[in-house]
Amino acid sequence: GKASVDELLKVGKDIRVANWKLQKDAGVDIIPSNDFSYYDQVLDLSLLFNVVPERYTKYDLPLLDIMFAMGRGLQRKATETSKAVDVTALEMVKWFDSNYHYVRPTFSHSTEFKLNGQKPVDEFLEAKELGIQTRPVLLGPVSFLLLGKADKGNLDLEPLSLLDKLLPLYKEILSKLQAAGATEVQLDEPVLVLDLEKSAQDAIRKAYGYLGKQPGLPKITLATYFGTTLPNLDSLKKLPIGGLHFDFVRGPEQFDKVLDVIEKD
Repeated sequence: GKASVDELLKVGKDIRVANWKLQKDAGVDIIPSNDFSYYDQVLDLSLLFNVVPERYTKYDLPLLDIMFAMGRGLQRKATETSKAVDVTALEMVKWFDSNYHYVRPTFSHSTEFKLNGQKPVDEFLEAKELGIQTRPVLLGPVSFLLLGKADKGNLDLEPLSLLDKLLPLYKEILSKLQAAGATEVQLDEPVLVLDLEKSAQDAIRKAYGYLGKQPGLPKITLATYFGTTLPNLDSLKKLPIGGLHFDFVRGPEQFDKVLDVIEKD
C-alpha cells in the first residue's frame, strides 16, 4: 500500500529489462522470459489458468490484488467505494530442497480453466522490443497438478485427474507464444526427480504426446532439475518434443542411462 500500482509495474519492468540486458551482455545463448514474478511463479501460473478459489474472486478485486491476496492474505475495511475484504493466504510449501517457497495450487470440482491474460506472451514481447529473443519458461502441466492439492470440501478430487482439462490451456498459451514469434519454449517438470507412481509417469507421456503433436506450437524443451530422473526415465522415451534438459550437477549418475532415451534428432 505504500506504492501505487503504476509504480510497482514500472519497477517490475525495470528489473526485467536489467536482467535481460545483463544476460545478453554476458553472452548467454538461451535467455529465459516469464521467469519474473512479483510473488511466486507457481502462483502466477495458477492465476494465468484461473485456478483461483472462489473465496478470492467474490470481492471483485483486480487481478493483481487477487494474486497478493492468494499469496499473503488480505484484510481491508469497507470504504464508500469498496466492500470489506477478509481472506487468508493459500498454503506455502518448500520448493523441493531449495530455500524457496511456492504458493500451492488449490483445485476444486468447480475450478474452471481459462486464460486470465497472457503474462508469458507479454513478457516475451517486452524482451523482443529490446531486440532480445528469449525462450519462455513455464512450469509443466504434470508438475503444476502434482504440486497442488484439493481445496477444503473437495478432498475426493485427485488433481492429476484434471490433466485433460488443463492441456488445452497449455496449447492455447503456447500457440499465442508462437504467434508472437517464440520459436521454442521450456516446460519445467521438476517432479520427474521424485519417485512417481505409474499414473504420474503416464501423465507425462500423455501431456507431451499431446503437446508435441500439436501443429503451430514452438519447439518444446522438457526440463528437469534438483536430482536424478532415473526412476522415471521410461516416461521420457520417444516423446515427440524438441529437446530434453537434465541436471547432471545434482544427478551425474544418470548420464549413461539418459543417453539411451535421447533420440537422434
